Amino acid sequence: MARHGRSRRQRVLRPHPALTPAQQRQLSAIRQELTRLVRYDDESVVNDAWIRQRYDGGFAATYMPARKAAVLTAWHEAGHVVAALATGSRFSSASIRHGSSSEGRVHAIAAAGNPDAFVIHAAGQIAECLYNWSMLDDDAQLIDWLKTWRDDGGDAKHFRAAIRPRSDELAAWRYSERLLTPLRLQIRHLARAMLVHPRYLPYEVAKALYQDSKPASESSTTPAPAS
Repeated sequence: MARHGRSRRQRVLRPHPALTPAQQRQLSAIRQELTRLVRYDDESVVNDAWIRQRYDGGFAATYMPARKAAVLTAWHEAGHVVAALATGSRFSSASIRHGSSSEGRVHAIAAAGNPDAFVIHAAGQIAECLYNWSMLDDDAQLIDWLKTWRDDGGDAKHFRAAIRPRSDELAAWRYSERLLTPLRLQIRHLARAMLVHPRYLPYEVAKALYQDSKPASESSTTPAPAS
């Protein structure tokens, strides 16, 4: 006989008392959309607002590149979000709105005094690599790529500033990869949340979505510090 009710493995997503009523409604709407679109790939869940915003603003020639750009931006910004949350840093909000100077942004990251702040700055590029499985395993290739990484909306500059006085870019990058690679599902969950929702995500909502995506029996393991 079939048994009705929740599976023992099914997680119950409860309201978060730290959220305002408006934020709770926002979280509930995002959860519903993610559930409704769970069988669709990332490009298929992009909200029309993000596609039109890129096309109408002249940032994409047609809807197809606008859709692809929104997905890559969402993974990039989700990388920053997850890295900030994983290393205990706050921020005000995250958005994938394309502007004149950036394709998206995590606003007001408070990472001062965080010894892992460099991970947050590397996380956008690492998340893009996790999206399309293009991680550079060869150290020589990675060193060559790091030499070319000079802008990226300020990420490269802030990454290098955060690893001083060590200045070992390769070790810091590998440390960041080891920390973030096990969090790929969380990054994807946050990226899809930003894609389905046509507005920015406040810190509290992003944190709740991050907690939604964590395995129920997650063990807190931290990689060896960068040398």
